[in-house]
Amino acid sequence: MVDEKVTAVGPVRVHTISTDKYKTNTLVWKMKAPLAKETVTLRALLPYVLQSGTVDYPSVKALRTYLDELYGATLNVDLTKKGEDHIMTVRIDVANERFLPEQTPLLEKALQLLADLLFRPALEGGRFVEDIVAREKRALSQRIQAVYDDKMRYASMRLVQEMCKGEPYALSPNGELGDVDAITAEQLYRYYEQALAEDELDLYVIGDVDEETVLAAVKRRFSLPDRPQPARAPLAPAKARGEVNEVIERQDVKQGKLNIGYRTNVTYEDDDYYALQLFNGIFGGFSHSKLFINVREKASLAYYAASRLESHKGLLLVMSGIEPANYEKARRIIDEQMQAMKNGDFTDEEMAQTKAVIRNQLLETLDTPRGLVEVLYHNVVSTRKRPLDEWLAGTDGVMREDVVRVAEKVALDTVYFLTGMEGATEDGKTGV
Repeated sequence: MVDEKVTAVGPVRVHTISTDKYKTNTLVWKMKAPLAKETVTLRALLPYVLQSGTVDYPSVKALRTYLDELYGATLNVDLTKKGEDHIMTVRIDVANERFLPEQTPLLEKALQLLADLLFRPALEGGRFVEDIVAREKRALSQRIQAVYDDKMRYASMRLVQEMCKGEPYALSPNGELGDVDAITAEQLYRYYEQALAEDELDLYVIGDVDEETVLAAVKRRFSLPDRPQPARAPLAPAKARGEVNEVIERQDVKQGKLNIGYRTNVTYEDDDYYALQLFNGIFGGFSHSKLFINVREKASLAYYAASRLESHKGLLLVMSGIEPANYEKARRIIDEQMQAMKNGDFTDEEMAQTKAVIRNQLLETLDTPRGLVEVLYHNVVSTRKRPLDEWLAGTDGVMREDVVRVAEKVALDTVYFLTGMEGATEDGKTGV
């Protein structure tokens, strides 16, 4: 289905995906390290500083002008967490010169630009440029603050913080607001050198490209000292705490946010992974799922109700927006849907519909270079390699008893409710 060739060039794993499906060529650079409080905010800042200037193009304006010259190439950076890994991403999309009247070597130029961003950043006095760092610190603080202002995202963050207290996964990939101001240009530069020396490095090149040409260009431009790849232990599913942790937080909000976290005791590594995907699809992953139909549509209790998986950590997270007065009712109906899954109370039609939606969703994801990389990168984060055709066959092969077996492993861990101030006592600690 996808012809991915993986070759080590020093410490960089180069993934070449040759396809004539796209009119563009895409470069995706990923740097992976364990989530840690000491480094999470530095990592959250670093890619934004790197994309702000190189030795040859030392400002955002100069860099953007050059991207325009490359037939409107685009440059983006991103931060995510998968399991307890923190991942920085730099992506460049550039037109395929084969479709242009002038045979400008755009892929070569894009690879050179990516190398310059990573290895020849704009510096002053042997450290990052003070003005760039100060500007990006302000922008990072605003991005972190924006989560606090968006109560849907805030509730999702708080659930994970409460559920995974003391675990690295509790950290936000955007870093800690209280740690931003103290970062200096010199400290960030020292961390940049450390990350290049220690992170797991992957480069994806996707498009109508020749593997040998790509590897030759990478060998010329991405020269790093070789080092052993760190050994990765298989993912261990986090265990439930034994008793349910209930957290009620009061703020000046009109709409309550009821978010519930479960430990699935299944991860991407496990044979039951496809059954877990199907379980989530029937339970709350899609618009035909039990949560949507029974909590939102039939009972009219929620503005939204859905669930999602964190496959590398083994978490199932339910998100819903409700009237504060409907807290007990909504909890009861959500509990009933989970019990229905454990009882096998779902139809063959629900099974078939969910398999079809998962298949279509996967195929749609593979239709974009960015989506293709995100699917393939699961095989870097995990010790288990899943070829794409196995995903489709594995999903199709899931039986009813597989879904029930997975459902029985799911354990309620934490209930988080963000509600308004109405009815609070002076210490704000009333029940609902």
